[in-house]
Amino acid sequence: MDRWTASDIPPQTGRTIVVTGANSGIGLAAARELARAGARVVLAVRDTAKGEAAAATLHGLPGTAEVRRLDLADLASVREFAAGVDHPVDVLVNNAGLMAVPFRRTVDGFEMQTGTNFLGHFALTGLLLPRLTDRVVTLSSVAHRIGHLDVDDLNWERRRYQRWLAYGQSKLADLVFAYELQRRFVAAGSLLRSTAAHPGYAATNLQSRTESVQDLAMGLLNRVVAQGPEGGALPTLYAATVPDLPGGSYIGPDGPGEVRGAPRPVGSSAASHDRALGRALWERAEALTGVRPDVASAVA
Repeated sequence: MDRWTASDIPPQTGRTIVVTGANSGIGLAAARELARAGARVVLAVRDTAKGEAAAATLHGLPGTAEVRRLDLADLASVREFAAGVDHPVDVLVNNAGLMAVPFRRTVDGFEMQTGTNFLGHFALTGLLLPRLTDRVVTLSSVAHRIGHLDVDDLNWERRRYQRWLAYGQSKLADLVFAYELQRRFVAAGSLLRSTAAHPGYAATNLQSRTESVQDLAMGLLNRVVAQGPEGGALPTLYAATVPDLPGGSYIGPDGPGEVRGAPRPVGSSAASHDRALGRALWERAEALTGVRPDVASAVA
């Protein structure tokens, strides 16, 4: 079988796709290819000036780009964004994220990585469910395998904060959420799908925000090991556009260690498939965010 590339994206004309964190890196690379395929792409970004600059690079493509403000570290912003969506959304791509940053809290008091990478996207997905027509794609990472998901201490209030373990926890939470969302779609008889993806190791500005000497080390790895954001975006694009992709699929690169390569379905940790953990995480996320996704009514 030929290796899947962005040129294999089916026509997206008439489809609306929301991509969080689409002002740079993998999000922007994905937005560009979706617009090239004819989609209306909503760039959901915290900094709208950067978003407009990113959108300008998509001018001239068959699709269109629209910039809207979304700060995943502020639930009020998430609610405002969702309330402003007055049209169907075919695909929601939960892409935005932080990696291995120093300890700090979101506006709502959540640990920053868990709050941004997982809880913000959980709330956004729940609030947009009535508008969705096709699927949700949630970005995880190979680092989900180092994550230990403590549902009772998602915000690192009882443990000593460790930035990489916090990142792994947030990415495991994303994957557990993606699988649990698919199970709930199936139980509700919904035709909506939940898929997940990870980019492998892609050189983006994500590796320059740890505010530590690790930025230098990862900068070197970016030049030697990593693929570019265009390659890193391929699993996202596959998960978002392949028409017959089953819900519950997890897409990553096909190369050694899933570091780089063409997109394909990949495996994930046993913890990510734990159904009891999925239910517990869902209930905890509802309690923390105040968002209770009405999956039963979200029948595409």
